[in-house]
Amino acid sequence: MPGKGKIAASASPWKLLSWTAVLGILFGLVGFGEIAEDWLRVARNSLHKHPASGDIVLIDIDDPSLRRIGRFPWPRGRYAEMIDKLTEAGARRIVIDITMDAKSDPQNDQLLSKALERSGRVVLPAISRYGPTDGSQLINRIPLPEFAERAQVGSITFRYNYQNAVWSLPHSEKIENRVIPSYSALLADRPTTIGSYMVDYSIDPASIPRIRAASIISGTFDRRKIAGKNVIIGITSQSGMDLYFVPGTGRLSGAHVHILGAETLKAGSPRSLGWVPSLLIGLMLASIAVFRKNPIHQVAILTIGLIALAFGPAVLEAKLIFFDVTPGLFVLLVVSGALGWRRYRQQGFINSVSSLPNLNAFRADRRGRNSAVIAARILNYEEILATLPPNSERPLVEQIVGRINVGASGRTIYQGDGGIFAWFDGSKQSFGNHLEALSALFRTPARVAGLSLDLSISFGVEVGSSRSLSSRLASALVAADEAAHDGLKWKYYDPESFADASWRLSMLSQLDDAIDRGEVWVAYQPKLDLKTRRIIGAEALARWTHPEKGPIAATEFVAAAEQSNRIAKLTDFVLETAVAAAAELNRRGPAFDIAVNLSARLLGDKGFTLRLSALLARHKLDPGRLTLELTETATLAESGAGIEMLGRLREIGVRIAIDDYGTGLSTLDYLKRIPADEIKIDQSFVKGIVENRSDRLMVQSTIGLVHSLGRIVVAEGVEHREIIDILVELDCDVAQGFAIGRPMSLESLSKRLANERKRNAA
Repeated sequence: MPGKGKIAASASPWKLLSWTAVLGILFGLVGFGEIAEDWLRVARNSLHKHPASGDIVLIDIDDPSLRRIGRFPWPRGRYAEMIDKLTEAGARRIVIDITMDAKSDPQNDQLLSKALERSGRVVLPAISRYGPTDGSQLINRIPLPEFAERAQVGSITFRYNYQNAVWSLPHSEKIENRVIPSYSALLADRPTTIGSYMVDYSIDPASIPRIRAASIISGTFDRRKIAGKNVIIGITSQSGMDLYFVPGTGRLSGAHVHILGAETLKAGSPRSLGWVPSLLIGLMLASIAVFRKNPIHQVAILTIGLIALAFGPAVLEAKLIFFDVTPGLFVLLVVSGALGWRRYRQQGFINSVSSLPNLNAFRADRRGRNSAVIAARILNYEEILATLPPNSERPLVEQIVGRINVGASGRTIYQGDGGIFAWFDGSKQSFGNHLEALSALFRTPARVAGLSLDLSISFGVEVGSSRSLSSRLASALVAADEAAHDGLKWKYYDPESFADASWRLSMLSQLDDAIDRGEVWVAYQPKLDLKTRRIIGAEALARWTHPEKGPIAATEFVAAAEQSNRIAKLTDFVLETAVAAAAELNRRGPAFDIAVNLSARLLGDKGFTLRLSALLARHKLDPGRLTLELTETATLAESGAGIEMLGRLREIGVRIAIDDYGTGLSTLDYLKRIPADEIKIDQSFVKGIVENRSDRLMVQSTIGLVHSLGRIVVAEGVEHREIIDILVELDCDVAQGFAIGRPMSLESLSKRLANERKRNAA
C-alpha cells in the first residue's frame, strides 16, 4: 500500500475479463446452466404464446375412451376400425403412436394388416430407446414385417432430460441401417433430413384439435374435422406410461410432443446457435462496464445487459432462432460480483473522516507480514473530540499523523476508531530510540480550531510472528495499553505475560468452535445399584481435548460457560450425544438410565422443553430413562419460572435430580419446593463416612429423610470398597465414583455392560 492514505490498485480490468472469459467457456462446455436455461426459456415462451395451426388432429385415447371401449391395451381390431373410419373421412395421413412390434392374436393382427393395406396412408412407429442422460442406444423396436410392408414407418424416438422434458426432436433417426423420418417431420410434411431442432413450446397445447378415440370407433365424430388433415392416434390417459413434461404446461402425452414438434416445423426452419453467441454478448457488455469509471454507469450497463440477455431472445425465438443465454448471464454476474466486491472493499478500507486507510486495510496488507507492527493509542482522544467544534476531527488526525511520520515520511499510517493508529516498520532500527523521540514530539500541544490540546499517547510493538495481522495488531494494542497502565512511553508485546489472559479471554469463544470441530466429547461415569450390584446407568460428562493445550479441566470451561450465560450450546451437545448413546444401549440390553447436568440458567429458555421432547422422540428414548441433574439449585429456589419449567419437564416424563446436596444453601424448604425424583449427596460428605462420625450421621439422616419423601438417594464420590459397604448398611440406593468406575468412553462402557451381562448369565 504505497503512499500515505492510498489503497493498492485493484486487479487489472483485462485480468478480470480474461478470467471471466475462461470461466464462461468452462460454464458453457460443462453445461452448468441447464436448469436455469430451461426456466428462462419457459418464461420467454410466455411472452409470445400462440395457437397451433389446427392442421394436425390428435385422436385422443383418453380416460373416457378407455371407460367406454375397454381397458388398454386394445385389440388391434380396434385400430383397424379407426383406420377405416379415418380413411373414409378423408384423413391425409394417419399416424399411430402405439408400437406394433410384437404379435398378438392372429385374427386381430390380420384385421389390422388388411386395414393398413386398404388405407395406404398409415404411419407406424419405430423406436430406439435412449436413457435420459448418457444417450446410449439400448434397443430397437420396429413394426412386424406384415405391418411394415403395408404402412410407412416413422421414428418416435426422442431424448429427455432430468425433468423428463423433451426440448429438441430429431428430423430423422437411423434404425437398423435405415434412415427413418421422425413423426414430427411426417406430420409437418417435411422432407427427410439429418439432425435435430428445438421445439417451440410457446405453441399452446390446448389449441391442438382433439377428437376422442371412442367417437371415431362409434362413428359419431364430425368428418369435416378430419378431411385433408394429418391425424395422430395416441394414448393421453394420465394412467398411461407415455407421459412427458411439457415446459410451461405440465405432463402431457408423447403424441402432444410430436404434434408440437410438427407445428414448429410447419412454422419454419428452427435454428440453434448454441451458447457461444450469448458468451460473446456477455463479454462485450462486461467489457463496456469494466472500462466505465462511473459506478452508476457500470450498474446500469450490467443490469440492462442481464435483463436483455435473459428475455431479449424471446424476439428471436418467435422466429425459431434459439440460443442458450446462461453462459452470457454467468459472465455478467461474475463481473457484477467482482465490481461490487471491489467497491465494497474500497469503501470498507477507508476511514470516512480522514481518508486514511483503516484497520481493515491494515489487516489486508500482506507485505506487512515480515515487518514489526507498531500501534499508537491516543489515550484522551474521545475527550478531545468532545471539546472540539464540528468537523474538526480531520485536522486533529492530520496533526497526529504528521508527528508520527517525522523521520519516516513515506510510511503508510492506518487509522482505527477511538484514537488508534498503526503502521508497519521493516527498518530493523532501534524501536526504543524512535518511539522515545515520537513521545517527545507529542509533549508539544496540538493546535486545532484555535484550541491548544495536550495529546496523551502510548505505543505498543509486536516484533513479528507467524500469527495473522489481526492477532499481531491486537497484541501491539494490548502492549500499548500495558505501557499506559505502567506509566511507560512504549512496550513490547510479551507472549508469555499475556498467554494466560489471552487464553481466558478466548476460551469461551473457542469452546463453541471446539464443539463443532469434535474436540469436545462425552465421557460416561457408571452408576451402581447397591441392592442388585449392577450398573443401571451413567452420568454424561463433557470433556474437552484442546489440540494444543491438551485436556482442559471441566471445572474450568463448564463454570466459565455458566457464569457468562454461554452454557446452552454445550448442554445441547451433551444431551444430543448422551440421549443417542442411551437409546443405543437400551436397544441392545436391559433398561439403562442416563443423567445429564442442567444449569438452572437454562430453565428460563422457553424453547428447551420442546427441543428436549423432539430429541427424545428422534432417538426413540423413553423420557423416564433420562435424568436431568440440577446445578445452582440455590438460584433456582428463588425462581418461580424455573420451578414451573421443572414441572413441565416432569410432565413429559423426564426425571429430575438435585445435585451436590448438602452444600451451599441446602435446606428442607427447597427440597420441598423442587419436584425432584432423586437427591445426590455431595462427595465431600460421602468421602468422610469411614472416619468421620459427623459425616456418617449426616449421610444417614439424609438417606432417611429422602426415603421418607419417596425419593431415591445417589451417593457420589465413592472412591473405595469400604464406602460401598457402609452405604449398603445405610440403605443408600445408588453409588457413583471411582470405586464404581472412572468416566469412560461409550465404547468402554458398552464393553463393561456386555461383560457384566455375561457374568450374570453364567
